[in-house]
Amino acid sequence: MRLAYASTLAVILATTAHAQSDCATGLTLEDGKLTIATGNPAYFPWVMDDAPESKKGFEAAVAYAVANEMGFSDDQVVWTRSSFDEAIQPGAKNFDFNLQQFSITEERDEIVDFSLPYYAAAMAVLTRQTAIDNGATAELGALKGLIWGADANTTAVPMLTSIIAPDADPLLYGDNADVVEAMKANQIDAALFDLPTALYLSAVVLEDGVILGQFPADRSEEPDEFGFLLEEGNPLKTCIDGALTAMKSNGTLAAIEAEWLSETTGVPVIE
Repeated sequence: MRLAYASTLAVILATTAHAQSDCATGLTLEDGKLTIATGNPAYFPWVMDDAPESKKGFEAAVAYAVANEMGFSDDQVVWTRSSFDEAIQPGAKNFDFNLQQFSITEERDEIVDFSLPYYAAAMAVLTRQTAIDNGATAELGALKGLIWGADANTTAVPMLTSIIAPDADPLLYGDNADVVEAMKANQIDAALFDLPTALYLSAVVLEDGVILGQFPADRSEEPDEFGFLLEEGNPLKTCIDGALTAMKSNGTLAAIEAEWLSETTGVPVIE
C-alpha cells in the first residue's frame, strides 16, 4: 500500500510541480531556497523520528509537496527549528513558513499571517484498553452504550448529542484535564477530542489510552483548522495558498492525510 501511494503521489506531483514555478521568485529569505520551520522536537505523526528532511510524517510530507508545487526541488528546502510560542510572537521571522499544528485563530491572525488550512482536525474517540476489553468498538451502536465525559465548553457536547446520542447523558467537566482525570478514575469510558490532542493523550498521558476511531472532520460543527504560519504581511502567502488550493483540487493533500493520519496512526474512520 505504501508503494502504491508513493507512485500515485509522484505522478500527481510531477504533473503539477511547475504550476507556480515563478510564484516565489524573490520572495523567500534566501533566493532559490525555501526555509521551513518545525518544532524542536517535532513529533509523530507530524514528523517521523524528529527528521523532517526525511519527508516522512504528515506535516513533513505536506511541506515538501507545497514546496514542489511552488517550484522548489527537495534539495532547495532548508529546515530550521522554533518553539511554538516563539513562532506566534509578532516580528521578523527566520523562516519562510512554519508548520507545527498552528490553529488559525482571529487573535493570532492579528500579529502573524496564516495560509489557507492544510488540515481540519477530526474529532476522535479516546478510551482505555479496559473499554476495548469490555467490547467497545468503532461502531455507533457500540459507542452509544459507553459512559461519556466532555468539556462542557467545547463542541464535543453537541457532537455527542447529535451524532453518537449515548444512552446516558454525558458527564460534563470544566476542562479537558478534568475529563482525562475522570477517565483515569474510571468515572467515564470515553471522551471526544480533536485527533491531534487524542494522539498526544493516548501516547503520553494515559498509560493504557486507545484511540477507538475518528469522525470525518466535516461532521464537526467547527473543526480546528491548521495553517502555515508566516510573518505578518509576507507576500509568500499568496503562493502557498495557490499551492494548497491546487493540492486540494488534484487530491494530493487528501492522499497525504490518508497516508500519515489514517494508515500510519491506524485510527479507523467512524462512518
